[in-house]
Amino acid sequence: MRIVVGLEYCGVGFCGWQSQPQGCGVQDALEAAVSAIACKKTAVTAAGRTDTGVHAAFQVAHFDAPATRPLSAWVRGVNSHLPAGVAVLWAREVGDDFHARFVATQRGYRYVLLNHPVRPGLSHGLIGWHHRPLDADAMNLAAAQLIGQHDFSAFRAAECQAKSPVKELRLAHIERRGDYLLCDFRADGFLHHMVRNLMGSLIQVGAGVQPAEWVREILHSRDRALAAPTFDAAGLYLTHIRYPAHFALPESSERWLFA
Repeated sequence: MRIVVGLEYCGVGFCGWQSQPQGCGVQDALEAAVSAIACKKTAVTAAGRTDTGVHAAFQVAHFDAPATRPLSAWVRGVNSHLPAGVAVLWAREVGDDFHARFVATQRGYRYVLLNHPVRPGLSHGLIGWHHRPLDADAMNLAAAQLIGQHDFSAFRAAECQAKSPVKELRLAHIERRGDYLLCDFRADGFLHHMVRNLMGSLIQVGAGVQPAEWVREILHSRDRALAAPTFDAAGLYLTHIRYPAHFALPESSERWLFA
């Protein structure tokens, strides 16, 4: 029986999604909790990996249950074995043709950025921060030049293991809400550090250091060295995952704090 779960987690205190020898990944915590309910070691596969310090308002994972349990056991039962920073939101039974990673057709991230002279205290680790005033309109002009299918090598981490740097960016939009910028990105897939690298360069535009056209020049150069440094992980959230309609799965969470 294949089970798919939706979950959320705070990236603070975890070394990213992927399992690590020291057991510090979100995957380690979820596999241990699922295994406790299944009474057998059970591997879990996610829709996408998140880096150290990155959060998920909506992550999807699947596993092949070695024992029959009511769906409530895969939610409340698993949650009883998870650390406080991780929670399963729902569970569904799916066919063997479902794969959390390989059948996903779209993923989305939001970067939550505090744009204020004084750094955050209460929200430390949960939001990004830039002290200089940022022009959201200029950032949107720059972001619009990234829409479409492109080679995103200029915004790709050196350690990225993706087979191809070509991705289709379908949404790149920045919205100002008071002192906050909500920066949304959706694509058929993302490269390692791609959103954080895009944020670094868009912030350069917003701060007036570079013109909006600079981002297009970087994109076409395919040269990572020409782009801005990778931005802080703290404000980045996985928020959206889309699957073919016949699976009838949610695309996002209604519990999202920064909706």
